[in-house]
Amino acid sequence: MSNKQKKLLKRILLALALLLLFNFLPLENCATFLLVKILRVPEQNIAAFQAKSPFTAGIAAFFALPEGAAVDLWLARLLQFSGLFVAYLIVGGDILRKAWHGLRNRRLFDENFLMAVATLGAIALAIYERSGDINEAVAVMLFYQLGELFQNVAIGRSRRNIAELMDIRPDTARLEREGELVVVDPDEVPVGSAIVVQPGEKVPIDGKVIEGHSSLNTAALTGESLPREVGAGDEIISGCINLSAVLRIKTTKPFGESTVSKILELVENASSRKAKSEEFISKFARVYTPVVTFSALALALLPPLFRLIFLGLEPLWGSWIYRALIFLVISCPCALVASVPLSFFAGLGGASREGILIKGANYLETLAKTGTVVFDKTGTLTRGSFEVQGLHHSSYTQEEILELAAHAEYASSHPISRSLREAWGHEPERSRVRDFKEYHGEGVTAVVDDTEVAAGNEKLMQRLGLDFIPCSHVGTIVHIAINGAYAGHILISDVIKEESAAAVQELRQAGVHNIVMLTGDDGRVAGEVGQKLGIDRVESELLPGDKVAKLEELLAVRPAKSGLAFVGDGINDAPVLRLADVGIAMGALGSDAAIEAADVVLMDDNPRNVAKAIRIARKCLRIVRENIVFALGVKLLCLLLGALGLANMWTAIFADVGVMVLAVLNAIRALFVKRL
Repeated sequence: MSNKQKKLLKRILLALALLLLFNFLPLENCATFLLVKILRVPEQNIAAFQAKSPFTAGIAAFFALPEGAAVDLWLARLLQFSGLFVAYLIVGGDILRKAWHGLRNRRLFDENFLMAVATLGAIALAIYERSGDINEAVAVMLFYQLGELFQNVAIGRSRRNIAELMDIRPDTARLEREGELVVVDPDEVPVGSAIVVQPGEKVPIDGKVIEGHSSLNTAALTGESLPREVGAGDEIISGCINLSAVLRIKTTKPFGESTVSKILELVENASSRKAKSEEFISKFARVYTPVVTFSALALALLPPLFRLIFLGLEPLWGSWIYRALIFLVISCPCALVASVPLSFFAGLGGASREGILIKGANYLETLAKTGTVVFDKTGTLTRGSFEVQGLHHSSYTQEEILELAAHAEYASSHPISRSLREAWGHEPERSRVRDFKEYHGEGVTAVVDDTEVAAGNEKLMQRLGLDFIPCSHVGTIVHIAINGAYAGHILISDVIKEESAAAVQELRQAGVHNIVMLTGDDGRVAGEVGQKLGIDRVESELLPGDKVAKLEELLAVRPAKSGLAFVGDGINDAPVLRLADVGIAMGALGSDAAIEAADVVLMDDNPRNVAKAIRIARKCLRIVRENIVFALGVKLLCLLLGALGLANMWTAIFADVGVMVLAVLNAIRALFVKRL
């Protein structure tokens, strides 16, 4: 609990103590004690004191006491009124100040203004009716502040859940410098430097393990509870916690572009993007509040005037003003204004704990309406860890072809390129390569030493005007041309992720009616993958521009009010990620361009989390709708009862504070998404 919340709690408890004290203490005895012990009035002279006091008659009249009432009676009433008024100021002083500032700044119609007018009106009514009973005014302010405290604590809890994710930011890095370890700020570590991460420390910067074998805790990033084993040659992302052994890492990115920095940026910016429901509630409150304020004013004035002018009856001002004050308290939109943003905030926090980073509440709302999911294939439904299966129709040795292909592909981020470099087993020498050119969706050309090399699919061969030999095997075919002559092709196969079949099934269970796969890969390979996974429609051999065109077709034929999500990981997926209603990037291994373009980032590259993200979003939207219907329903009912004189201030307290507390409690459920 923050210091501000602690102070508010103390004020609430003090006001509650005073409320109980001045309602249950024998105040008449206290009054006698005050007269006798404090004012030194002998008991036998109390009546004479009453007769001599110039205030006696006025105070007796103030509290509508009968003539000649005992001094201890009217003094008891005065004590009660004063004590309760002090309690009111203690618990409601900040509300009165906010209402005054709002009045000065011409922001009249907010919850502070409504509470101030309603409670001060109740006090004025007690004075007007000479009852001196301001218990209801104190209770309204007390329970309102209690509701505010509860709301703040709930928001704080949601923020702490996100703060746990924010705790992944490393404070320092151990940089190797001239054979010594120097502790520096992560921002000061250049790309290509060697850093050392001790057991128990956070990995500060993305890189590759060059020495050591250890287990990593990736729970803060991916939501995965099981440790991940890494060794020499493995990629490692920042934000993980090294568990068991010392790791020596070569950095591959500056700190500002590392995974941990990007995650924190996503989380920090998420709350600034409001959902349509949030925007509607804000606009609704701005219109709703002045309407009910003027309605309350009309309720206080028009019926008494009608009774007086047209019916010739007693106006009953007190009764109708009391109804108007009840109307004001009931009408306060606290439950909606508090619970709807909290629901989205909790949903974002709950998703982040599961390794699903949603960039804003607006995307959460859109995700809940998803009826079509479009997948990329490579690296999304398949592992993207291609393995070379063989070299066909070539006069060169496999070693010679792989060496040339690995060098030609050195600058490409495509999984095929990585697999060729890994198959060769050595690090390409960039100095040997010049005139590199990448054709998206086709392949690459480059000059390695003095040898012209082309590596790509059939479209690249056609572009170069070369005859090629098709492959009868199912897999990804990389055709090779050397010095303008066809030199055979490499057969590479990808592996379907273990989770992909379950991901498709869970999407159907979540209500997704159309699942599509768009890929630049060979038609036979794509068809085989689509058939194994049970995908409704497969489009293959697509260039990046073709993917955009196909996605536009799907967007045009989707059902009304149904969203389309695209899931991808490569740089060539960035345009379609932006075009889709919701772009979902496989974040852990995905390209920076894809992560930047996406609206949702899956940190562990598990396609099953697409369905989970949709379920989280739908749970969040369901909670929002529940709160809106519940809050408006209860308020409208209580407003009607208040206008008819069938509700008192305690009913108003429930309609305002009670509904807000229940709505906030319901909103917090959006945090709990572990078992969805």
